[in-house]
Amino acid sequence: MNTDPACVFCRIVAGELPAEIVLDEPDLVAFLDQRPVFKGHVLLVPREHVVTLPDLPAGLRDGFLEAAQRLATAVVDGLGAQGSFVAMNNTVSQSVPHLHLHVVPRTKGDGLRGFFWPRTPYADDTERAAYGDRLRVALG
Repeated sequence: MNTDPACVFCRIVAGELPAEIVLDEPDLVAFLDQRPVFKGHVLLVPREHVVTLPDLPAGLRDGFLEAAQRLATAVVDGLGAQGSFVAMNNTVSQSVPHLHLHVVPRTKGDGLRGFFWPRTPYADDTERAAYGDRLRVALG
């Protein structure tokens, strides 16, 4: 499997850096964003180091989208959100050059406007873990 030892997400996938993992599958991993737009903001990444969506191998496309669907459902079922915002940057505005899909819980009137993303930090690691637990339960 192709990995990049300098990539933050590859290091999270390898267990070298801490993260609140909510989905751990053979080809994909999802974890809570360290700087969430809203609490419960999840990043979905392929285990393999892939930089952009056009680089994603054909064999991973269906599984990647299916996992994104499950995460979008989990933020509603597990966190009580009314919906979700699902987004992905490719090269421009891509803070980590490893393909990642954002699943952000949304509630009407939450203040998210356009692409000006506020950041809502967790109070501490215990609160972050509680959000991770709720999402893992919703994912089954």
